[in-house]
Amino acid sequence: MNTDSLGYIFLSSFLINNFVLAYFLGICPFLGVSGKLATATRMGGAVTFVMFVASVSAYGIHSLLVSVDALFLQLICYIVIIASTVQFVEMFIKKMSPALFKALGIFLPLITTNCAILGVALFQTNREYSFLQSIIYSFGAGAGFTLALVIMAGLREELDLASVPNIIKGAALTLMIAGIMSVSFMGFAGLGG
Repeated sequence: MNTDSLGYIFLSSFLINNFVLAYFLGICPFLGVSGKLATATRMGGAVTFVMFVASVSAYGIHSLLVSVDALFLQLICYIVIIASTVQFVEMFIKKMSPALFKALGIFLPLITTNCAILGVALFQTNREYSFLQSIIYSFGAGAGFTLALVIMAGLREELDLASVPNIIKGAALTLMIAGIMSVSFMGFAGLGG
């Protein structure tokens, strides 16, 4: 059993081992939805919710599969839970906020294939986290994902107002910023002890 404190687990998944900037998981929505701050914040919230549900479900499914000695079904069960949760979130957002649904576009259903969400389920299982540790881990990972999206969206909105040479406008500049952000987040690795 892992004896890490809850604070360390949260801090680790939030900053030190940020899923986007340290593990490079979830890059598709990171680059695709980070154009506007409002959209990035809402996408971060949706991903955090799906991470939470996937984490809780993964803990229960893992316990069940261990008890019936069927761990070979683990990955497919996780994928089914994630896909179902994303469908629920998509229907909810479409009903409650059609404008947000339109703003998120194709990236909302693509949460299903967001490897960061599957990564949360697999990492917590491999680290043998307790139920409470799994919840804290998923909230930390979701908050870190949202932080990365919000920082990138803020930078991109500011760059829309700046005078940038044509040769690096668009995707090239976005990838350079993402690389610099990733390198800067490596500085948090010293917090791990």
